[in-house]
Amino acid sequence: MCGLSGEMRFDGTRPDLAAVERMSDRLAARGPDGHGIWSRDAVALGHRRLKIIDLSERGAQPMTDDRQELTGVFNGCIYNYAELRAELRALGHRFRSTSDTEVVLKAYQQWGTACVDRFYGMFVFALVEHRTGRLILGRDRLGIKPLYLAQTPGRLRFASTLPALLAGGDVDTSLDPAAVHQYLSWHATVAAPRTLLAGVRKLAPATVRIVEPDGTYAEHRYWQPSYTRRPEHAGMGPTEWRDVVLETLRTAVRRRMVADVPVGVLLSGGLDSSLIVALLADEGQRDLATFSVGFESEGGDEGDEFRYSDLIAREFATDHHQLVVPSRRVSTALDAAVAAMSEPMMSHDVIAFHLLSEQVARHVKVVQSGQGADEVFAGYHWYPQLAAVAREEEPQRYAETYFDRPHADLATMLQPHMLPPDDVSGRFVREHMAVPGAETALDAALRLDTHVMLVDDPVKRVDNMTMDWGLEARVPFLDHELVELAAACPPELKLADGGKGVLKEAGRKLLPHEVVDRPKGYFPVPAITHMAGPVLERVREALDAPEAKRRGLFQDSYVAKLLAAPDRHRTKRGANALWQVALLEIWLQTHGI
Repeated sequence: MCGLSGEMRFDGTRPDLAAVERMSDRLAARGPDGHGIWSRDAVALGHRRLKIIDLSERGAQPMTDDRQELTGVFNGCIYNYAELRAELRALGHRFRSTSDTEVVLKAYQQWGTACVDRFYGMFVFALVEHRTGRLILGRDRLGIKPLYLAQTPGRLRFASTLPALLAGGDVDTSLDPAAVHQYLSWHATVAAPRTLLAGVRKLAPATVRIVEPDGTYAEHRYWQPSYTRRPEHAGMGPTEWRDVVLETLRTAVRRRMVADVPVGVLLSGGLDSSLIVALLADEGQRDLATFSVGFESEGGDEGDEFRYSDLIAREFATDHHQLVVPSRRVSTALDAAVAAMSEPMMSHDVIAFHLLSEQVARHVKVVQSGQGADEVFAGYHWYPQLAAVAREEEPQRYAETYFDRPHADLATMLQPHMLPPDDVSGRFVREHMAVPGAETALDAALRLDTHVMLVDDPVKRVDNMTMDWGLEARVPFLDHELVELAAACPPELKLADGGKGVLKEAGRKLLPHEVVDRPKGYFPVPAITHMAGPVLERVREALDAPEAKRRGLFQDSYVAKLLAAPDRHRTKRGANALWQVALLEIWLQTHGI
């Protein structure tokens, strides 16, 4: 797990090594254990290393293969690297390290871009072919690891975070109106390849891009589950589905224990993280380090769920660590969390994750986390509503159920120059759901949520917040084999029991019923939910700042209405509308935009 950066020139000049160094410096928190820069002809690569596998200097990056044919940088973990290494050695490849990075290089030499089909893991890589000068960029199937791109006619720059690209300089930071539309429609999500900045794009998940020396490129998507029922599952009943889901999750959890350092678990006390702990205990893990966070109550809302996480910690005898955050700490932690964001993220638990990661990184370098289960196994309350409609009605119902607000409302919020001429967010959903392969309306919704909304909301949130403290987070519910299985699972089994039915049935084999049957919980951060005290002061400061006035993003009358009643105005999904608007300004100002 690391941070990577680089530059490729198309104009006959050498890459700007000072810019690559600046980008690499901005990634230092992601990789505090090592630093390297490499340059040849038109390409330069930078790398910051977090030592997880092969702790020796033989695993340092950028890494050049022993034939001097290929140099690359890599971020992530290939969980089946040992098996691939053995296969490649049998094919005649020689290794000088035990790192998964070297496996990536040898796998590309052996299988070309098809190597990604053999990788079980989370990853982004950038490989340079010495002979041809080509640059090969690849991203994992579920987009767990990020890669941001800034291309001009003369060059391409890339980095693991958007702030790192900004550190390189010379980036078009004008706002993309279509991306702003998505941000305000989809609970702050902006789908790949867009970002809020017109000059920055991101490589889509499950994508390999080959960049030629003249700047032209070709890319292909190498993976997409069909979200249809499979012949091999015919005749399987609820019990068989429960058992195969549990065993596939067990394999996913076991894979994510691969490391040369200890691995802990972020334990919220919900079904998903509790299942991870139970499966690890079932595998023989003892004194497993687990971590939970809670906040002070505000406005009558409880700020922690410790009664459930404590129950699991006692049940499985974990080495449990509990962090309680006072409300005053939320406001002081806000700016640091925003600085760590590659894109603005309005969900309250982003600050919780940042604060928790700070504490967890003092104990371990790697944790497993329960993110993704709700999208993969239909755990949210709106899925039954979507499943009840005809396939052709799905896009409209999805918008009514999921969107923060309709397109018409944006005209009362945004200045005219920032409002796209049509409903770009609604059009995106309609086009995605029209793609063949989803058998039912629910299948179409889950495909959209798993491969778009999940990637650029909770998955990105976990990566940004943990890696800002040099902490690697692994997400077993996004194991691609588990996602493929869940996509094929009959919708009624996922919707059963109030959502995640098949997963709850699996949980009943291992967990206390109080945890399986509890009401669905979230990371509550009451100080933000109710715009309390110092958080509200920070919001007012950002919206009154000269930068905000010059930008003229929102209509003055709309901002004044929100500030006059900070806790009253909510989006259709119940989020604080003032927080959504203010966070965008805070993020832009924090990153000097």
